[in-house]
Amino acid sequence: MDASAFLPQLLLILVAARVLAELATRLKAPAVIGELLAGVVLGPSLLGWLEPGETIRLLAEIGIILLLFEVGLETDVRDLVRSGGRSLVVATAGFVLPFLLGFGIAHGPLGLPLLPSLFVGGTLTATSIGITVRVLADLKRQNSHEGRVVLGAAVLDDVLGVMLLALLYEFSIGGGVSLANAGKVLLFVGLFFVLSAPVAKLMSLVIKRFDKVSEVPGLVPTSLVSLVLFFAWLAHAVGAPELLGGFAAGLALSRRFFLPFGAALHADPAFALRVEGQMKPIVHLFTPVFFVMVGLSLNLRDVDWGSGFIWLFSFSLLGAAVLGKLLGAMLIRESWPMRWIIGTAMVPRGEVGLIFAELGRASGILDNQVYAGMVIVIALTTLLPPFAMKWLYRRWEVIPAT
Repeated sequence: MDASAFLPQLLLILVAARVLAELATRLKAPAVIGELLAGVVLGPSLLGWLEPGETIRLLAEIGIILLLFEVGLETDVRDLVRSGGRSLVVATAGFVLPFLLGFGIAHGPLGLPLLPSLFVGGTLTATSIGITVRVLADLKRQNSHEGRVVLGAAVLDDVLGVMLLALLYEFSIGGGVSLANAGKVLLFVGLFFVLSAPVAKLMSLVIKRFDKVSEVPGLVPTSLVSLVLFFAWLAHAVGAPELLGGFAAGLALSRRFFLPFGAALHADPAFALRVEGQMKPIVHLFTPVFFVMVGLSLNLRDVDWGSGFIWLFSFSLLGAAVLGKLLGAMLIRESWPMRWIIGTAMVPRGEVGLIFAELGRASGILDNQVYAGMVIVIALTTLLPPFAMKWLYRRWEVIPAT
């Protein structure tokens, strides 16, 4: 694609994503819904102005790597420790139950093969930290007791989700499920996470030292984008998806990160804040391209809306997605209002679910019909919980902040 053809396409993507994201937020919906809708409008589903070409795919890949870097950068593992066993129970049950329910429905009544069923189950596991945090912040409940439980559980959900994503990626490129390959991936991913922290810390010290003497602006974002891309390549080299490298780099550079077993990594909070401040504009430039790309890849015209499969598939998995998270919250010892709020806050899938679904589609595991159904489920689980949480807080407004 030459520049004269590509530049108008990129212009359309950025402008449409921004306009519809703004519209979505004004309607009290997550911005990701607007960006996804931009792809649907511009793509083959509606106007047919754009197709998901290779250049756009590469920009989308960079966008999702940077998005996972931001997720890692904002992850506070200590939230899990502060909220104790409640977060562990909510996260573990809220990860396992949706996976089993989704896999069981897809592989059983719906008759999907093993590997697509695993992707369907995996798509229902993780919770979108960004959407959950935004809703809790809007309600001024992010520092409440239930807010800490939810955030701690969402952090653990992210870690489990990324590990599962690495396994599913290995299965997708290997053409099937292999216990030997699964063990190899888990070993490599574990080593990757352990070694990434000191390597990223060392490199950040070098970047910080050179930043003090450099007379050319932009050293920090240029160096860090290079670091993230290096980690993404390294993750691919050990058999994991590239976006895992972005997540590990962000986690290692986070000012809130500490290594397991009490070995604290004493980051420079001021430098970490500068990293966040200078990287966010770059992240926010590229990540909408990924969500627009998801919408472009979805051809709603090819979906047989008259078929009972798409409706049975979507609504049965929507029930599994919601029920699995709610049941996880019901297992902890809290008041019933608190359990309902925690469970509802864990429902949004958002960008995390889209990453799973897109990986399945791009690897040829999910066909267009199943992929469309998964995007419908992700959209509904992203759109509805914020409204439900606000209603629950109004219904039980006596819950004290702690």
